[in-house]
Amino acid sequence: MSSDQGKSFLSSVDHYFDKAASLTKHPKGLLEQIRVCNSLYSFQFPIRTEEGYKVIQAWRAQHSHHKLPVKGGIRYSADANEEEVVALATLMTYKCAIVDVPFGGAKGAVKINAKDFDADQLQRITRRYTAELIKKNFIGPALDVPAPDYGTGAREMAWIADTYLAFHPEQIDALGCVTGKSVGQGGIRGRTEATGLGVYYGTREICESSEEMQKLGLDKGLEGKSFVVQGLGNVGYHAAKFFTEGGAKLVGVAEYEGAIHKPDGIDLPALMAHRKETGSILGFAGAADLPTREAGLEIECDILIPAALENQITSANAGNINAKMIVEAANGPVTSDAEPILHQKGILVVPDVYINAGGVTVSYFEWLKNLSRVRFGRIEKRFEQAAYDRILSLVEKETGRPLSAEERSMAARGADETDLVYSGLEETMISAYHQLRETAARYEITDLRTAAFVNAIDKVAVSYMELGIFP
Repeated sequence: MSSDQGKSFLSSVDHYFDKAASLTKHPKGLLEQIRVCNSLYSFQFPIRTEEGYKVIQAWRAQHSHHKLPVKGGIRYSADANEEEVVALATLMTYKCAIVDVPFGGAKGAVKINAKDFDADQLQRITRRYTAELIKKNFIGPALDVPAPDYGTGAREMAWIADTYLAFHPEQIDALGCVTGKSVGQGGIRGRTEATGLGVYYGTREICESSEEMQKLGLDKGLEGKSFVVQGLGNVGYHAAKFFTEGGAKLVGVAEYEGAIHKPDGIDLPALMAHRKETGSILGFAGAADLPTREAGLEIECDILIPAALENQITSANAGNINAKMIVEAANGPVTSDAEPILHQKGILVVPDVYINAGGVTVSYFEWLKNLSRVRFGRIEKRFEQAAYDRILSLVEKETGRPLSAEERSMAARGADETDLVYSGLEETMISAYHQLRETAARYEITDLRTAAFVNAIDKVAVSYMELGIFP
């Protein structure tokens, strides 16, 4: 058994924190406050099934109150446990700080396999879970704002919002109690693809760095680079979609049933259609089937995107990785024992705490939308369009060349909600990456994860000092 198989996810997160904290000059007490989980609510409740009553175990962790509300998803997983919830809440604190989203970190979990329950039972579980959070003030637009995670989606978020509204009908901003809702329920356009799109924006910016690419022996730019994705869920699918649209080549896919490899490129829409028809990625035309999903991680490529669950790359298989870059679209896919092995091989690890922050970034935009009660672009879109149209008329007059209706429509279009969300996410991911580069240079750090943790620690420390808690 590899040495890291017995380690918890939380111990890996704390390992990274301790390594980064040792490079800073913040007081020991302040660092300890940043490190610990502030609040943890563990509870059980009964649910009636056809076989009788079943007791459900659940948690909600609020890691840091340096900024309110706290923010983090709710996952439904039979493998959920208290340490995992605390670890994920901890990562959320650092993630929000890195991308300058003004939230503290939180996370929640219900210990169930969602596939074991029908829609009516899941609704009762979700509403009861929400009621328990309301009792303890562990949810609210100014206190704690959950979001979807593994096993949950827009449907569950709508149930949460409706339950909260039933308890607080007087709150005008009550819809801001949860994000990841459908657009019709107060959600925001672009939220579904946000994490995968953020992975794309961040990776594209890294690939534009001649310095980083030179270290890896790669050409500048994302176009033409080969990549492998593990996990074709929401994050993995959208990351693969945007990567291929950006000119990268998908050469391998790993899923729970196995993996496939096609060096000349996999047609993603055709693969998704094949999977829908057969229930598996295996047997895809022109691709070689690999026996295990772990084998998919070892395919030779420029970029490996683990987008499934934590602890996928360990000290046992790190030596077999044949990628130049590992982009952590999932939370914690690389263990702390595996990372030094990857660094020794010259592999660039782009940490989860930065690269998969697209989801919380767009959740922040949704929260702002719910507080303001106005759709992004509604006020300014037509004004912008009219202004652009007047400019184009002047250009036509000066040049003597009339524009076609299609040219005018494209050039004079005002930004709608999707445009603004994408633009805001792109700006966030690009700015955050360059902040990490600056942190690395200032502290003489050689890896992005340590730079990311130092960056987060510095920002959270400033917040506590500004509150007057630590002079």
